[in-house]
Amino acid sequence: MTPRGPDPLPAPDQGEPYLLTPGPLTTARSTKAAMLRDWGSWDADFRAMTARLRGALVALAGDRDGAFTCVPVQGSGSFAVEAMLGTFVPRDGKALVLANGAYGLRAAETMRYLGRAFTLIDKGDYLPPRGEEVAAALDADPAITHVVAIHCETSSGILNPIEEIARAVAARGRKLLIDSMSAFGALPLDVNEIPFEAMVSSANKCIEGVPGFGFVIAPKAALAAAAGNSHSLALDLHAQWAYMEKTGQWRFTPPTHVVAAFLEALRLHEAEGGAAGRLARYTRNRDVLVAGMREIGFETLLQDRWLSPIIVTFFCPADPAFRFDRFYDLMKARGFVIYPGKLTVVDSFRIGCIGQLDEHVMRRVVAAAREALAEMGVASAAPPAAALAERARLAA
Repeated sequence: MTPRGPDPLPAPDQGEPYLLTPGPLTTARSTKAAMLRDWGSWDADFRAMTARLRGALVALAGDRDGAFTCVPVQGSGSFAVEAMLGTFVPRDGKALVLANGAYGLRAAETMRYLGRAFTLIDKGDYLPPRGEEVAAALDADPAITHVVAIHCETSSGILNPIEEIARAVAARGRKLLIDSMSAFGALPLDVNEIPFEAMVSSANKCIEGVPGFGFVIAPKAALAAAAGNSHSLALDLHAQWAYMEKTGQWRFTPPTHVVAAFLEALRLHEAEGGAAGRLARYTRNRDVLVAGMREIGFETLLQDRWLSPIIVTFFCPADPAFRFDRFYDLMKARGFVIYPGKLTVVDSFRIGCIGQLDEHVMRRVVAAAREALAEMGVASAAPPAAALAERARLAA
């Protein structure tokens, strides 16, 4: 007898499509329901909620001796990234920014806005930065104090080799800042194994909360040393941390409903088996999706070794009958909201593997894509030959 796969997750509320994006994403009904109560931002009950949130995230990062802390900050993930960069890179410091997609480039642009010195390694859309490249750049420029790395570059779907990057940085006595926005909570990032100065993530990614705040996990000693670095009143993580430690409150109006939803999302995360359980489900989602889409004729942007379990980028078909906006509408009509591409060289689109989705949903996604192509009159999902040639050239 063939073993039965895991039971399907509950479907979204009636009429609500699945969000096949890197966040915001499809959330559990109980996570949504947690937002139905109002909370006083200065009330003792909400202060206790904030303390639970901070403690749970530090524990999820693997802290065992109380050396680390968590500082949540209002806004989207980009707010939290800017807060991290502005707080931890001193005004006379210099950062090496590692980019292989839009979010690494956004970090570099943030550094420019902050007026902080930086240099950039840009690998394009197809390949990750490697440890030996980082080592060479640090050896060549002793002025570099910090390295900024993206854990999972969702503009392409590349899972970057954060472990080898961290080793290269630590071996040269520099400090690593990690944007783990779309990875933390599923992909391993243990403070005992990967040395970093700070790590940033967001409520509405792998922990499957809703948008409204990001958070930074960092050693308490590093935060204490960062006093006075920040360019911003609202995005000063040292000031936010000091105020939370003293009062238990956020300095400015917190996203109370989002915090309540996040605590429920954390409960569900733990019930699934924590990061390991979530990674297993997301990996099955990716494997089912990629196998099914390739069977139809689609090609992934990346070779298998760099495919993340977070989001997958597919080339758009070369067939002149294919138009992404029409494909998007047909997929949405079948209950699936996909994501446009964010590449600079070739036309592409992305399908996320995270959120309240499982392999049963992914099989339906593949069936919907097949039906959409047929309705559009697309005879072949194969990409332009030039796109495949470029992928092969860069992989060589």
